[in-house]
Amino acid sequence: MARPVSSNPTAVELQILRILWELGPSTARRIHERLHSDKGTNYSTTVKMLGVMLEKSLVKRDESASPLVYRAAMTQERAQKRMLTDLLQSVYEGSSKSLVMHALSAGRASREELEEIRRMLDQLEGDQP
Repeated sequence: MARPVSSNPTAVELQILRILWELGPSTARRIHERLHSDKGTNYSTTVKMLGVMLEKSLVKRDESASPLVYRAAMTQERAQKRMLTDLLQSVYEGSSKSLVMHALSAGRASREELEEIRRMLDQLEGDQP
């Protein structure tokens, strides 16, 4: 039985999305140039990946433009939130505490990052009745 198609991007799809978030709407050729410099992919592979991403609704394509122009179907922030929510549910059983604790113990946070986290926590506490 075929595996269901995930709406979350694969590593390569995420790399293409990062290119689109950085460059904005772009042709397959322009996307390929950036992807090729990082990964050494063939042009046909880039076009195939864009087709798969179109089917997964990760990108949109302007059919009126010639050559075709692709753009990310969602903002970087929205994609990050969606992927984080999926990770939170599937790996951490909905526990924000577990996710944060693992994230902080997995790598060393800088003093500035910790201060920003403290400010965010203080702000969240202030928003609660």
